[in-house]
Amino acid sequence: MFKKILLPVDGSSTSNQAIEKTIAMAEAFKSQVTVVSVIDDYAFTGVGVDFAYGQTEYLKTATAEANATLNAAKQLFEARGIPVTSSLVEGHAVYKGILDTAQSTGADLIVMGSHGRQGLKKLILGSVAAQVLSHAHLPVMIVRE
Repeated sequence: MFKKILLPVDGSSTSNQAIEKTIAMAEAFKSQVTVVSVIDDYAFTGVGVDFAYGQTEYLKTATAEANATLNAAKQLFEARGIPVTSSLVEGHAVYKGILDTAQSTGADLIVMGSHGRQGLKKLILGSVAAQVLSHAHLPVMIVRE
């Protein structure tokens, strides 16, 4: 049914739950998986952040964290014998990086975690999952906490 699954990861608990769901689906459907992490390439000062990194330091740190997250996820799939590739993408709109990767890999399903933010937190922080859902032209499975 689903031959190519795209799995955005960010190291969060919901992302980890999405990994587990994707492993089960990939085993059931004999799917290939692409694990993607998207880095917002603009330094920021955001809610809950005590200080802002300089652009170079931010990208260096974000890239290292994203690569560690991708490698950890990739190892889980490889341990189960599931064909997996990974991709690190930089872009200002995270949802767009996810959708562009889905298109370039020929994905027929996106599986991703959602923090389920509501109210003011959702308004301020936005929801990548909601943006992916509203702009995607393929099925999206959202895994919630």
